[in-house]
Amino acid sequence: MAERGPLTGRVALVTGGGRGIGAAITAELARAGAAVALTYRRDRAAAEELAGTLTGEGAAVLPVQASVEDPAASARAVEAAVAEFGGLDLLVSNAGIASRGLPVGETTAEEVSRLLAVHAVGPHQLVRAALPHLRRHARSDVVVVSSVAAGAWSAGGAPYAMAKAAAEAMAHVLAREERGNGVRVNIVAPGLVDTEMGRRLVRATREGADIRALDAGSPFGRVCTPQDVAAVVRALVDPACAYLTDQRVVVDGGTF
Repeated sequence: MAERGPLTGRVALVTGGGRGIGAAITAELARAGAAVALTYRRDRAAAEELAGTLTGEGAAVLPVQASVEDPAASARAVEAAVAEFGGLDLLVSNAGIASRGLPVGETTAEEVSRLLAVHAVGPHQLVRAALPHLRRHARSDVVVVSSVAAGAWSAGGAPYAMAKAAAEAMAHVLAREERGNGVRVNIVAPGLVDTEMGRRLVRATREGADIRALDAGSPFGRVCTPQDVAAVVRALVDPACAYLTDQRVVVDGGTF
């Protein structure tokens, strides 16, 4: 069995928790002692492989298929976590998709609606489903994984930036609404991260360049990793970090 960690006794739900940043967050929380339900949309193999690895280390991990843009699926994921582990006191809204990188004048309403559904409306309804459970604890946490895009306003990124900004607005309001119920709400905003999405972005904007080619010009000699982001999420929900809410932590090595 895994050794008792600082998050032992806590139950987490991580959306998009089977790959990329979400997988790193799942692993970080599980190895710190939390029981973790992770959601995935299509890549069942990756989710089950991660769950199997962590379970083999003595952690308690439950993969659940759920699309964040489907409120009913999110509600089922919340109930699955509660049924499996007896409660829920830590929610990480991480699932996301990229936009096509087109200028405003060439972007359809359908693309904007899809990005808003995944990054803003879906997380809003996920939180709504989770709140009755979160409120039952003396301390609970919601962490919204956003992006520096909500503030950088880069050309070609309107749908993504709009959606992330909307998610951040929800988080700030939620922090003020739920403080009296013991719910801490914070935002983690990464820059470029070495994930599948990050690698696709680099190839699209730098004529097929490999993301590793950016290491030398990046802070500390490397591009940000999923583990860098996961470590910040883990720190925010640590028992020692009890007086922090309504904050936005940028994880980009100081470049933005």
